[in-house]
Amino acid sequence: MTAGERGQLGRFTDAVLGGARAARDKARELRDELRTSDEPERALVAPLLPGQELRYVGLGPVRAPQTHKAGRQLGDVMADEFVDSLDPKVLFGLLNIVNPVVWVDAVLTPVRLAAGVLLLPGNAAAIAAGVPEAAGPEPAPPHQRVQRDPIPLTEEQEAFRALFRLSLYRPLAEQLAEIAYRRRFVFSGDLATLAGSLLLFLERYSGTPLAVTDTHLHLLRMGPRPDADRPDRRQPRVLWSVRRDRVARVDSERGATGLVQLTSTIVFDDGSWIRLTQPALRDDQSRFLTAIHDLPGQRPQP
Repeated sequence: MTAGERGQLGRFTDAVLGGARAARDKARELRDELRTSDEPERALVAPLLPGQELRYVGLGPVRAPQTHKAGRQLGDVMADEFVDSLDPKVLFGLLNIVNPVVWVDAVLTPVRLAAGVLLLPGNAAAIAAGVPEAAGPEPAPPHQRVQRDPIPLTEEQEAFRALFRLSLYRPLAEQLAEIAYRRRFVFSGDLATLAGSLLLFLERYSGTPLAVTDTHLHLLRMGPRPDADRPDRRQPRVLWSVRRDRVARVDSERGATGLVQLTSTIVFDDGSWIRLTQPALRDDQSRFLTAIHDLPGQRPQP
C-alpha cells in the first residue's frame, strides 16, 4: 500500500469515526430532550398525601379509549348505528338493570368508598369548584319551548348529580346507564364497582393523571405543567383513591412505537377492570412500572 493509499484510508476512517461520533452525540441530545422528571409534581402532590410514600406522579392525563380491543368491532358498530337511537329502557335491559332506582343507590356506594369523600352538597361543591353548573334546561326553539321541573332528589343524590355534572331534568339512572353503555368495552360494564367509580371521575374531569404511593392509587386533578418561563400555579386535588390491596393486577403494554404511550388494564378485587391509556414518554412509563412492580400482572419488556 502506497503512502497515498494509506492517507486516503486514514481520511476515510476519520470520516466514518466522525460520523459515528456525531450520530452518538445527536442521539444523546435527543435522549436528554425527551428525559422527564416528576419532581415538580411530587412537590405539589406530597402535601396532599400525609403518611404515604409517593412513588409516582403521572405527567400526562389518563384517558380511557373508546373501545376495548376485545370488543373493538362490535363497539364501533354499536357506537355508530345504535347508541343514539336506543331507548333508555333498552339500555337498562342490556346492562341487566332491573330496578334503576336501586342501581343508582348502588353506584353511590363505591364512589363514596373509592373517592374517600362524603358526598354532601358542600363537599361536592368544593370538589367541583371552578366548574360552573348549568343554570337551567337545554335551550329549545321558541315554538318547542316547554317548562320542565327538576326531578326531586335526596341531598346525597343531588350532591352526586352536581359532582358529575349530570342533568337536573333527566333521571340519574338514565344518564348513568348511557355512560356505562357508551364505555362498555373500556371497563367491566357496571358502574357500581371500583372500576365504574373510577370511570365516572374520568368522564367528569379532564387532565387527570395517576399517582401511586406505597399504600394507594390516586386519581388527581392537576392540569399540565406550565412552560419553564412561567410560574407554576397548579393546585392539584385528589379526586379518587383506592388502597393498593384492592388492586388484583395491572397488565401493561406499550403502544406501537413504545415511546409515547402506555396502556394498562387495572383489575380490582371486586372483579371489575378498566383499561387506561397514558400518553407518557419512556422515563414516565418506567417510573410508573417501577412504582407498581410489586403488583401482579404482565409488564412490557424493557
